[in-house]
Amino acid sequence: MKIKPVITGTTGMVGKGVLLECLDSPDVESVLVINRKSLGLKHPKLKEVLHSDFFDLAPVASEMKGYDSCFFCLGVSSAGMKEEEYTRLTYGLTLTFAKTFISQNPGSVFCYVSGAGTDSSEKGKVMWARVKGRTENALLALPFKAAYMFRPGFIEPLKGIRSATKLYNTLYIILRPLFPIFRALPKYATDTVRVGRAMINVGLAGYEKNHLECTDINIIAKK
Repeated sequence: MKIKPVITGTTGMVGKGVLLECLDSPDVESVLVINRKSLGLKHPKLKEVLHSDFFDLAPVASEMKGYDSCFFCLGVSSAGMKEEEYTRLTYGLTLTFAKTFISQNPGSVFCYVSGAGTDSSEKGKVMWARVKGRTENALLALPFKAAYMFRPGFIEPLKGIRSATKLYNTLYIILRPLFPIFRALPKYATDTVRVGRAMINVGLAGYEKNHLECTDINIIAKK
């Protein structure tokens, strides 16, 4: 069995890492990416659709039909953002995409890149964690075959990938000497290769948990 995923956020660090693993994997038949700007990447498995407004997906909804999984890697930093706007760009945008995708592909699988420390109660003091928790809960309530909330901690970018976030790149440079230690701490750290492989394996065979912490991601990536 092979999977056919739709991937979002492929111009970002995590999304590009997931895409590269999908293109390299014999378990992936084809990939659709929907982006605001072109990747500039050509591959026999890859189809790219450009679309500027992710709050109005009607013009591209039919392009999603026939795909069995969605790897949703699109996201924004909450730094300097008020809760209302962060909610719109996180909860609102993600649910709009998820609902459109499932309308075209009933019985599909949805993987969402959330974050370590996400607040499932939606009542904690940390704004981003509440919003992510609300988003996770709403996705799990949709009638997917299965939905998986990926909660990675520190993600090491591999295969020449770099984050579009300046702060993350600064931290990357500062922390790079410590990466051998991070790799030995699978509870707190992973990398773009393992996140991609974990999504592929979850799409193929599922997993016993809906919330995947760093340890789960690293375990699934090896299957």
